[in-house]
Amino acid sequence: MRPPNSTRPHEHGDAEVPLDAASPVGRLAATVERLRREVVAAQAEAEGRALIELAKGILVERLRCGPAQAARQLTELAEQAGVTPLEFAVEVINQAARDKMSEVTEAFLAATSATPDTAGESPAVRLRAAESGALAADDAQAVADSLLEQALRPLGAVAVAIWAAGPDGSLTLVGSAGFSAVEAARWRYVPPDVATVARRGLTERAGHWITSLAHTGLPSIGRHQHPDGGRVALPAGTGGRLHGVLEIVWPDPLGPQPQRIVRQVEALAELCAHTLETYTQLPGAGQEPRVLPDAAELMDLADGLHDPALVLVPHLDDSGHLVDFRIQHVNDRFLDPAGRPRAVVNGALLLETYPMAAGESELFQRLERVYATGEPFRAQRMNLTALVDQVPLSAVADISISRHGGSVLLLWRIEDEAARLASLLQHAQRLGRIGGFEENLLTGEITWNGQLFDLYGRSPSSTPVPLEELPAHAHPDDTGDIRRFLRTLLHRRRSASAAFRLQRPDGVTRHIRVVAEPVLDTDGRLFAVRGAYQDISAQHWTEVALAATRDQLAHTEQQATERNRLTLQLQHAIMPPTQAPLKVPDLQVAVRYRPAETEQLVGGDWYDTVVLPSGMVLLCVGDVAGHGIEAATSMVVLRNALRGLAVTGAGPGQLLAWLNIVAHHLTGAVTATAVCGLYDPARHTLRWARAGHLPPVLVRAAEATPLPLVKGLLLGAVPEAVYEEREIQLAAGDTLLMYTDGLIERRDRSVEESLSHLLTTARTVPRTLDQQLDRLLTYSRSDTDDDTCLVGIRVG
Repeated sequence: MRPPNSTRPHEHGDAEVPLDAASPVGRLAATVERLRREVVAAQAEAEGRALIELAKGILVERLRCGPAQAARQLTELAEQAGVTPLEFAVEVINQAARDKMSEVTEAFLAATSATPDTAGESPAVRLRAAESGALAADDAQAVADSLLEQALRPLGAVAVAIWAAGPDGSLTLVGSAGFSAVEAARWRYVPPDVATVARRGLTERAGHWITSLAHTGLPSIGRHQHPDGGRVALPAGTGGRLHGVLEIVWPDPLGPQPQRIVRQVEALAELCAHTLETYTQLPGAGQEPRVLPDAAELMDLADGLHDPALVLVPHLDDSGHLVDFRIQHVNDRFLDPAGRPRAVVNGALLLETYPMAAGESELFQRLERVYATGEPFRAQRMNLTALVDQVPLSAVADISISRHGGSVLLLWRIEDEAARLASLLQHAQRLGRIGGFEENLLTGEITWNGQLFDLYGRSPSSTPVPLEELPAHAHPDDTGDIRRFLRTLLHRRRSASAAFRLQRPDGVTRHIRVVAEPVLDTDGRLFAVRGAYQDISAQHWTEVALAATRDQLAHTEQQATERNRLTLQLQHAIMPPTQAPLKVPDLQVAVRYRPAETEQLVGGDWYDTVVLPSGMVLLCVGDVAGHGIEAATSMVVLRNALRGLAVTGAGPGQLLAWLNIVAHHLTGAVTATAVCGLYDPARHTLRWARAGHLPPVLVRAAEATPLPLVKGLLLGAVPEAVYEEREIQLAAGDTLLMYTDGLIERRDRSVEESLSHLLTTARTVPRTLDQQLDRLLTYSRSDTDDDTCLVGIRVG
């Protein structure tokens, strides 16, 4: 390429074709060409200066002079010879190199000969012997024999296989040594995409070294002969193309190899690459040579395609490395983004002509990969702008790259955005159960899509239903809504919608919503109507079900509210927050009840303090398991039962035993905990028993301690239970506290920690018992929103 507004000579003739400088791609191509020329000129100038400086250094060493004198000497000698200083410098360097070459060669041979391997031969000697044997061989089998005997057996290897890579990614065994004839026949051909050791060598450019074949699980030739042996599979390629794989087998596990052995094996793989270019027939198989399509056949194939296609051939540098692809041919479906004729593009280098291909979606890397391995590449919706004419930057294409012989075929198909959007719309209509229509009011022509015929339950070959006949196909109760819809649409000429029940010919009734808009001509006259029908049956029945569910939830919520209200009334009637004080000589009695903060958590906590006919004072607290009306009613039963049983004069242990029978048999098998005590005012003693409840707390002389635990199972767990009693002597000033777990229970702490906090709070004794109970409720750290009952007595 040349700068804009210039011309470029055709490489196959004298014609010059102007470039379109206004095109973005043309400007980019011209810029790339200008920069490339500048880089080439700069590199040439730098290389020339380097050569002159190198020649000056040689003259300094040979003439034993300074740099300035060497520069003058170089200029004078160049003038005498009639050449440029650069040309003379090259001659000086070449002469010095010839003088030094013999010394370097002798030193290298001496070094390699001084380090023979285990077989007594140097690596250089073995490589030369293997190369001579390969060149003298007349088939691939002889090449394999020569490699094994001359170069690999001294390294400990026992077998070798030479694989040729096919254009479809398959592998063919073209030569082997060290394997039985049966094993070689079994592995004659490996289909594409089969994972083997040789395929790893084909896909990994640096080769695949395996310590032990047993550790990989990969199949390979000779696996049963040497299951634990080491393997190496190296790619064999030249000119950027992989022709096959060299696989070498060791009988034992293979450890890390020295660098010289690695280099030697890589040299053997390179030798096999040249062999695979020549030998294309299996040894002794009687098969025809593998003939691949040449470029001419591939060009004919590209011309017969309906998609843009490029036929590419590799472009190698002086060292034989692939650096670019030359565009051998483009078909007539291809349009150059810069507007250049196909004759100009043919024969040009790909990256010079289309530099954006180097970094776009790894396109060039994919081309290299396909050319090297022969495995085709397919991709859908891959970004492609470098080779596409007049498309947005977001253009995507389905790309196919394949190798045919020594050429690569690149073809693509740009995705049709309009077709894709039409497909998306069709799927959206199907999923949304939407059918579209258009009705010409002047000609009477009606157009329905297939989805609308399905909604109506009619055959696609039947006649569409005009809008004016819509009431005849709807439920009679919906006629008024449809007529209002038609009046708004046809007479007022405004967009309108309506919901109705469609009665189909098959007897099915569907809930339909129709939306339409008028179409006016340039004079403002109505000439067509277009719109859509949508089946909303599922939505309708969902709304009906939701309405019924909401009604049911409202009814249930109302019942729950009424239930909680009755429960609270029952609980407050029986368990008031405070109670009138008992009149007992030398004894203060106080109670507190704190209901749950959440009405739905109304519980079964209860307390009772009563003076019995015997003069004893009954003190008790309890907690029925659960919440709600059941817990409240069970609490009433147990509280009243205990009060009635206490009149018998029995002790607290016996009272709890009888109360356990009541809980187990008479209240629906509820469970509860309780503490029951009988205080004797004459003796100042308290007899008490517990049923799975926390023990009372005694506050004496600013010390608070829980009473010792006595045995007692919770109420209602078993039909019969025995409850142990204890008696404690109270002194003047002592305070005894009974409580339910709502006073201390926390979700994040153990009962022991919560009880310790209660004892700390209880050590502070206010002036009155009521103040002490209020203080305990105020400083309570409970976080379970449970009911709380608290009973306190103070002697004196």
